[in-house]
Amino acid sequence: MKRYLLALVALATPAFADPPVKVQDDYGSLNPDDTGREMLIRKIEMGARDTVTCSLAFNTTKYDDHPRARYVATVCAEAGNTKAMTWISQFDANGIGGPQDLASAANWDRRAADAGDPVGQYNYGLDLLRGFGVPYDPDLGRLYVDRAAAQGLEIAQKLKRANYDLDEVTPDVETPGGS
Repeated sequence: MKRYLLALVALATPAFADPPVKVQDDYGSLNPDDTGREMLIRKIEMGARDTVTCSLAFNTTKYDDHPRARYVATVCAEAGNTKAMTWISQFDANGIGGPQDLASAANWDRRAADAGDPVGQYNYGLDLLRGFGVPYDPDLGRLYVDRAAAQGLEIAQKLKRANYDLDEVTPDVETPGGS
C-alpha cells in the first residue's frame, strides 16, 4: 500500500510545481504561453494572420478589452479575413472600442461583401436599404441581399421572402434613408 501512495504522490507532485519561468529577450521567448488570449495576441503581433488565429483572437472581446479586439480585427481584416471585416463593422456601427462611425461600418461591410462573404453582402445590403453610412439605394441593397441569399444565408433568404421588409429582420431599427 505504501508503494502505491508513494507513486500517487510522485505523480501528483508536478501538478503542484511552480510554472516555468517566462523569459523574453533579444533571442525570443522562453516558455511562452501555449494557450489563451495572451498566446493569440502574441501570434498576431508576430504576424500570424491565419483564419483560426484571427477567429480565436476575437475572444479578447470577452475580457472587455475592446481596443485590443479592434486592433486584432483590423490586423486580420487588412490581411483579407472577411469575418474580421464584419467584426470591425459592428465595432464601428455601435461605437465599441472607438467612436461610432456608420460610414466606416458600411465600408467594412462593403469590403467583406465584395470579397464574397455572404454576411458582408447581407450587412452591406441592409446598409444600403437603410441609408446607414452610405446613400440610400434600395435597388443596390436588394442586389447585395440577393447575393447573400443565393449563397444560402438564411436571414437574407428570409428578408427576400418578406419582399425586403426590414421590419421582418430588424423591427427596432430606425431607418434614416428609406422605409
